[in-house]
Amino acid sequence: MNSIISLNLLGWQPFFQQQLTLDEFEQTTVARVVAHHRSEYVVRTEQALSRMPITPSLPPMALGDWLLLDGDNRFLRQLDRKSLFKRKSPGSKLGEQFIAANVDTLFIVCSLNQDFNLSRIERYLALAHEAEVEPVVVLTKQDLCDDVDEKRQAIQSLDPLLLVESVNALDCTSCEVLLSWCRPGRTLSLLGSSGVGKSTLINTLLGNEIQDTGSIREDDSKGRHTTTSRSMHFMPSGAVLIDTPGMRELQLTACEQGVSQTFADIDELAQRCRFGDCQHTGEPGCAVQQAIDRGELAPRRLANYFKLMREQARNSASLAEQRAKDKEFGKMVKSVMSESRHYKKGC
Repeated sequence: MNSIISLNLLGWQPFFQQQLTLDEFEQTTVARVVAHHRSEYVVRTEQALSRMPITPSLPPMALGDWLLLDGDNRFLRQLDRKSLFKRKSPGSKLGEQFIAANVDTLFIVCSLNQDFNLSRIERYLALAHEAEVEPVVVLTKQDLCDDVDEKRQAIQSLDPLLLVESVNALDCTSCEVLLSWCRPGRTLSLLGSSGVGKSTLINTLLGNEIQDTGSIREDDSKGRHTTTSRSMHFMPSGAVLIDTPGMRELQLTACEQGVSQTFADIDELAQRCRFGDCQHTGEPGCAVQQAIDRGELAPRRLANYFKLMREQARNSASLAEQRAKDKEFGKMVKSVMSESRHYKKGC
């Protein structure tokens, strides 16, 4: 990965160029985060890779972030992000985990077998809408499915304008329908649960050759290179492709706008309810329940809307509380240190 590569092929766009001053343009080096290990970031400039130890002075960064470096490849500043995917940290741990930054298009990968799940697709759509990233639902294993059109229609019913494609991830010709999004300078990301065929799809899009110069894999929590790591690939078409591990858990946080946009039909119906504070659980004159009674809205969809709204609100409140505690703890530590210095001077 030490060969020369243009900024355009790294995904550089006018959005980032406009953030540079004239002095920065002439005197600094632009780099992109291409891997995030336990103790260091790996960044890529036009000329080469370099490693950046993680220190408290660095801002939290994600795969896909853009940075400015000085002449010695030291961090100067991080550029504003165009987009950011994040989730609540898995398990009971309170915190946010960055997934990928500065993505233009999200391929939501779902297989047409037993993995097919509308509620899961809605969850990924909420994440994409919150980040203001174009979502494309990619249905894999169409060669093993007898009701492709029916399942495509089920997804299309979530949003008439939603882009949906079905492919056989093993067939290069079948996957050509995705190439219109794989243009030079564009950054794509794939999200989906384990076993949906993301790795197969990536291999096909890359021409079945993932070379060391074309991808950089991140360490997992055990510090080993595995298929459960994030990775950045450089496609023959000139696009950048960010793969993510199959996620067993994708809990939303601070995602109210994304959920609302994903369920825009429910929000629109709610505007026609008799009472402004209608909870859509049986109140008289509830337009949402009336739509369910008429068969225009699936009960499953309303239940998932409630679930995602409660989840993101609960996680956001927990994270806000944790940040407040951390802030108070930090103030206490500073106060104790200040008193300690004052005491020593007095002695």
